[in-house]
Amino acid sequence: MAQVTAAMVKELREMTGAGMMECKKALVEADGDMDKAVDVLRTAGLASVAKKAGRATNEGAVVARVTEDMRAGALVELNCETDFVGMNEKFHHYAEKIAKAVLENAPADVEALRASNVEGETVEAVITDAIHTLGENIQLARFAYAAQATGAVASYVHGGGKIGVLVEFNLGDPELVFKHEFKTYGRDIAMQVAAASPVAATRDAVDPAIIAHEMEIYKAQAAESGKPENIQEKMATGRLEKYYKENVLTEQAYVKDPDKSVADYTAQVAKDLGASIEIVSFTRFVLGE
Repeated sequence: MAQVTAAMVKELREMTGAGMMECKKALVEADGDMDKAVDVLRTAGLASVAKKAGRATNEGAVVARVTEDMRAGALVELNCETDFVGMNEKFHHYAEKIAKAVLENAPADVEALRASNVEGETVEAVITDAIHTLGENIQLARFAYAAQATGAVASYVHGGGKIGVLVEFNLGDPELVFKHEFKTYGRDIAMQVAAASPVAATRDAVDPAIIAHEMEIYKAQAAESGKPENIQEKMATGRLEKYYKENVLTEQAYVKDPDKSVADYTAQVAKDLGASIEIVSFTRFVLGE
């Protein structure tokens, strides 16, 4: 049996919010496996949320850039050593310049991006200049590129670069991108992704492995109730429906008007503009995640 240390108990407590003794018991039951211990706590109803996100200590910023016609967008995470530099206007300028390189070159990976050109120099040279100017070790962590030939890409950045989002749309009328109402809608949906952290754009897009895992938890929770099996199945299915409504973008309550879902808001905007709008996918970067 694996040894359960105080550090492990502390880590599990920080991840789940459960009590110290409950965390220790869960780790013992899970033979020291942190992920299994989280499941033990969830099954017992002692951990409603178990996220590892946000524990990284990287500083820097996430920036977003979208073309004027909204057909393409880029996200870039640029890391540095201190929050002081991460909030610096010059640092953000370097990050935005790299995002411009993404839009202009659509690179396949980080290495290709570093070798690509922007404003007469390589991205590698841009990063080197940033290091010399700002006096810190600066690293290009990751990027995302999205393009829709007849659709649209919208963006939103929260907290001065702590969270960045791109959302892709299919449009019944490509000209919607030039309407102010659609631009507002696109930003609203990207803001929703930043605020509500969905796992997928639609129910069908949720990873089947995630659903299987959640159902395993819900069935175990239902079994603890001692109710008949047919009731347990309904309980588990009901909890899965709740999971969808809380974690699928189109089914989430719209943050600006919780009385309607994101799908309701989308349908209303589409009706007002006279053309269909479909949320295709999104990319969400959290600094240091």
